Amino acid sequence: MNLEKFLYTIHFDMDQASPPDWQPDWEDAPFPYKLYRNLPRIPLDADIPLSLAAPESPCQPDLRRLGHFLWYTYGLAQISQTVYPEEESEELSQSLRRFAPSGGGLYPNELYVYLKLEDIPAGVYHYDVARHGLVLLREGNADDYLGKALGDRCDVASCFGTVLISARFWKNFFKYNQFSYRLQGLDAGVLIGQLEETAKRFGFAAGVYFQFLDRAVNHLLGLRDDEESVYAVIPLSTGATRWCAGGNRTELSAEELSRTIPAIKTSYETGSKRIMEFPALLYANEASYLDFSESFKRMRPVEKSAEQGRRLKLPGKGFSYDLAEACRNRFSPEMDFTQGKISMAQVGDLLKESFRSYASRNDLDGLGKNRPRVSVYGCFYRVDGIPDGAYQYHEAEQELEEIRPGDHRFFLQEAMSLDNVNLYQVPLVIHIAGTRDHLLSELGYRGYRIQQMEAGMLTQRLLLTAAAIGWGGHPLLGYDVNKCDALYGMDGRGETCLIQIPVGPYRKRSWLTGGLNR
Repeated sequence: MNLEKFLYTIHFDMDQASPPDWQPDWEDAPFPYKLYRNLPRIPLDADIPLSLAAPESPCQPDLRRLGHFLWYTYGLAQISQTVYPEEESEELSQSLRRFAPSGGGLYPNELYVYLKLEDIPAGVYHYDVARHGLVLLREGNADDYLGKALGDRCDVASCFGTVLISARFWKNFFKYNQFSYRLQGLDAGVLIGQLEETAKRFGFAAGVYFQFLDRAVNHLLGLRDDEESVYAVIPLSTGATRWCAGGNRTELSAEELSRTIPAIKTSYETGSKRIMEFPALLYANEASYLDFSESFKRMRPVEKSAEQGRRLKLPGKGFSYDLAEACRNRFSPEMDFTQGKISMAQVGDLLKESFRSYASRNDLDGLGKNRPRVSVYGCFYRVDGIPDGAYQYHEAEQELEEIRPGDHRFFLQEAMSLDNVNLYQVPLVIHIAGTRDHLLSELGYRGYRIQQMEAGMLTQRLLLTAAAIGWGGHPLLGYDVNKCDALYGMDGRGETCLIQIPVGPYRKRSWLTGGLNR
C-alpha cells in the first residue's frame, strides 16, 4: 500500500477516499459509547457544578471532583431532537452530544484514566460515558510501567492520574470509510483541547505526550491493535512534576515492556453485528507506531514565513470566561448564521485568547515557548475596522497580514462540497493550516496524526472562545482544499488548509434541547 498516496487522498481528494456506492448501514451502527461487561464499576457524582469561571487552586482531587472533571471533558451533556420540515416524514432526529464536537456526532475516541486516589483502588479505568462512572480494567500501581512507556520523560509517580485517549477505528469507519482516519486525529485533538481547558479550571496541570510505546500502552489497557489504539497520553498533577526531561532514559522496546505485566481480557458491547475490514486504516496506524523509546524526538523551533503583505495591528489582550457557560452555549450553526455587527476588537479577542489558551506543555516542545506548528488564515467580510479580504494571522505580533483583498464569499461557497452552511451570511471564515508534508520528515507517519490533533486542539479553543463572545462556529471538512490553498497562496508557503471554521452570530434554531446534568 502506498501510504503517501493514502494520506494525499483523504486530504486533497476526499471523493476518492470511499467507494462511490458507499452507504453506511445505520441499522447496524455502533453504539454511541463503549460498554464493558462484567467488570467492577464505580459511579461518579452527578451533582455537576454549573460554573467554572476561574481556575481553582491546585489541590489533590477526590473522586467527586474527578467525576466533575471527566464529565466536563467528555461526559454526555445534552440530548437534542430536531425536526427537518423539508423532509416528507418530518421525523425527529435525535442526537446525544458532548461538549467536545465530533465529525458526524460519532465520537470515535475513548477516554481511559490511570488513577491513584485515596477513595478508590489504584489502577486503570475506562470512563463509562453512558452511566457516568469508572470501569476498572486493571488494578494496581502502574507508575513504573507507564513511565517507561513514555521513555522516562515524565515523573508519573508524582501525578495523581494519567488520561489516555484512544481512537476506535470502526466507530466512524462505518460511515466515513477511509476518510475516518483523518477524522479520528482531529476528533482526538478537539477532545485534548477540551480536556486541557477543563483541567485549568480544576487546578490540574496537564502535559500532552504524542510519542510513546504504542503497543505497550495498548497492552496496559487491554486493547486490540486491530480495533483501537491510543493516540495521546496526558499526565495530570497538582504539584511539582518533571515534564519532558531528557538524558538518562531507559532504552526499552514495546515488546520487552509488554512482557513485564500480564495481558488482560475484557468483554464489551460495540453495537454492530457486522464489522467490515479496514486494512488501510490499520496499515496507516501501524506505520505510525513507535516500538523503541530512542525513536522519540524533539521538534526544532518553527520558522514562520517572512512578511509579504501589508500588516494590520489587532487590539485584544485575551480575556477570561466561564468555561461551563461557554460549553453550554457552544453551537454549530448551519443555515443559522446571520450577518451581525462584528468589530475589530472582537476579532482580536477571538484570535488572541484562542492562541493564548492553546499554549501548553507537550513532548515535542518541552517547556520551551516554541511557536505553534499550525497557523490561522481567514476571510473577513464586513468587519468594522478590517477591510474585506483574505489574511494570515500572526499570533506573536497580534497582526493580520493581508494576502488577497476583496469579498471572497462566492469563491468559498463554490469550494464547498455540501451546501449545508450559507457562507454569504458568515463574517469570519477561519482556516487552520499546517505544513503540506504533514511533518513527515521530522516525525515520520506519526507526524500526520499529530498535525491533525494539533489542528483539533486549536479548533476547540476557537469554538469555546467564540461561544464566550456569543458567536457560533461550525468546523467543516467538506470543502475543496486545493481551491482554498490557492486563495491564500499557500503553495509558496509550504502549507495547506487542515480545517475550515465559519464563525459569527447566529439565530436560534427550532429544536428541543435539555441538559443532562440537572
